[in-house]
Amino acid sequence: MRAPEFWHEPPGLAAGLLAPVGAAWDIAARLRRAVARPYRAPVPVLCVGNLVAGGSGKTPIVLALAELFREREIPVCVVSRGYGGGLAGPVRADPGVHDAAAIGDEALLIAARAPCWVARDRASGIAAAAKAGAAVILLDDGFQNPGVAKDLSLVVVDAEYGFGNGRVIPAGPLREPIAAGLARADAIVLIGNAPGPLELGMVHCPILRAALEPVNSERFTGAHLAAFAGIGRPEKFFAMLRRLGATLIAARSFPDHHPYRTAEIARLRETAAREGALLVTTAKDWVRLSPALREGIEVLDIEVRWRDAAILQRLLSDFLQRADNGRSARPAHG
Repeated sequence: MRAPEFWHEPPGLAAGLLAPVGAAWDIAARLRRAVARPYRAPVPVLCVGNLVAGGSGKTPIVLALAELFREREIPVCVVSRGYGGGLAGPVRADPGVHDAAAIGDEALLIAARAPCWVARDRASGIAAAAKAGAAVILLDDGFQNPGVAKDLSLVVVDAEYGFGNGRVIPAGPLREPIAAGLARADAIVLIGNAPGPLELGMVHCPILRAALEPVNSERFTGAHLAAFAGIGRPEKFFAMLRRLGATLIAARSFPDHHPYRTAEIARLRETAAREGALLVTTAKDWVRLSPALREGIEVLDIEVRWRDAAILQRLLSDFLQRADNGRSARPAHG
């Protein structure tokens, strides 16, 4: 989907007209949480979620956390819904076997760096991962899913974008009201250099600052680029390229999770060739391209740089310690 422009602007007529639908969405979600009987996994579950639909930086955070657990020699597995993929699962993602059409772009990207199970029913995915030997589960998204009990929930917030117009889908980008979501968070991961939304002033949990930084930027500095992206907010990608000193002769946006057609890539190649530019995209977009379309397309890789590493390490240590001290004694919460 492509997010409507009015989601990113102060509430206006469109948001007002759709507000009753958003209220109904919220009521339905509250009812689901009220009647749910969450599945309690046999291993600790850390959920990385957000309050808005797409574009917060959640997947890079998942990958960074997976690396931290691997550094501690703790067997970790990511469980993803596999959004955009056709397989219901549970199935272990294998980049050598599956493509984005089967398991979704996010799961494919994660599976290249960490064990990942895909399941539309997240409880069954977690159970399969635990049975396969995972000692810790990283739940990629699922913060609003009441069917799984979480031992630690991190909510990722884009410091610049915040919560959009502050309205619930479809009147805005929110999956649930801000206050309700923040109240269930164990910590906030605030990504970017901006101060962040004012609503974070109401939280009583830790706020960790982090940044998404390019890791292979040298070849783009001063280059002429034809960039394209089908992610939650493509303008973030284009802005990063410009900050590197690149000149964008084209910046083409596509809907999030867009399945690229041969003709679309051909037109982008023509534009790049005509202007003597490099064709570049994101890692998430690149995995959605068929192998035949990937040749000659550059990728800007990014990684998470933690600014509050000590707070994060303490959170993770407490999370694992609580699990070791008897998770069965803790009440389930969604």
